[in-house]
Amino acid sequence: MLIAFQMDPIEDVDINADSTFRLAEEAQARGHDLLVYTPDDLFYREDKVCARARRVTLQRVKGNHVAADAPEIVDLAEVDVIWLRQDPPFDMGYITTTHLLDRLRGKTLIVNDPFWVRNSPEKLLVLDYPDLTPPTMVARDLEMLKAFKEDHGDVILKPLYGNGGAGVFRLTREDRNLNSLHELFVGINREPLIMQKFLPDVSAGDKRVILVDGEPVGGINRVPAKGEVRSNMHVGGRPEATALTEREKEICAIIGPRLKEMGQVFVGIDVIGNWLTEINVTSPTGIQELERFDGVNIAGKIWDAIDKRLAEAG
Repeated sequence: MLIAFQMDPIEDVDINADSTFRLAEEAQARGHDLLVYTPDDLFYREDKVCARARRVTLQRVKGNHVAADAPEIVDLAEVDVIWLRQDPPFDMGYITTTHLLDRLRGKTLIVNDPFWVRNSPEKLLVLDYPDLTPPTMVARDLEMLKAFKEDHGDVILKPLYGNGGAGVFRLTREDRNLNSLHELFVGINREPLIMQKFLPDVSAGDKRVILVDGEPVGGINRVPAKGEVRSNMHVGGRPEATALTEREKEICAIIGPRLKEMGQVFVGIDVIGNWLTEINVTSPTGIQELERFDGVNIAGKIWDAIDKRLAEAG
């Protein structure tokens, strides 16, 4: 098959951590041909969705992991599978790419389905499951945020469309920085903020559970660095091997069928203690860490799920 990856520049990825690289590596091992292009290379012209893409071959050699041909204009309707894998921010540029890729529906399999990626931001999709999530507020109004903080005392404040742990703050009952942080955030963009009750269990880790076509295939525990409340590996979180608890299996059983129906083949959910905090569909990570801990070919499981979807589509 011909597989295209819409992603950030492949030359810059960490080959020992990047999930997109691992997915592409597995595709190549299965004999598929690879194309890569960035979101800026995607365009629409005269009823065709195209990309200025490069054919690549990969090898697991740090600093020399990709060999690329000269760019060529590719009609994406002629590609078998397109991976939507650029990192957030989930801004209008990101959203526009999902609208363009939507025009390929019925012609090319796009993973994850761009319609539902667009309509399922990580920190908003969880609002459909209030019984699974900690107390949460989404608001831009400062007085509303103050009232929520007064009710719950110890809270986490973060940008609604952020990623990688950037801009995440813990505000205790005694903290007096909410006004200043609100001023900072509203000066940067026009989006609301999200505030959640702080979960002390985060000190034991924030678990990333990977689901493939709605089924959990394992998880890694991400432990915050000393003095941190953020467990993201981008900011120093330490990955640990872990097994799924009964509560985590229950959460997956509740949300998994819907994710599968929405065409979200590769999803990473975040669980702290007994609570679901995010459902990551835009560009989830964790494949390589989970493969190292569990000795399971997670990328292979994802490609098996894609092969099944292609066969069912005829």
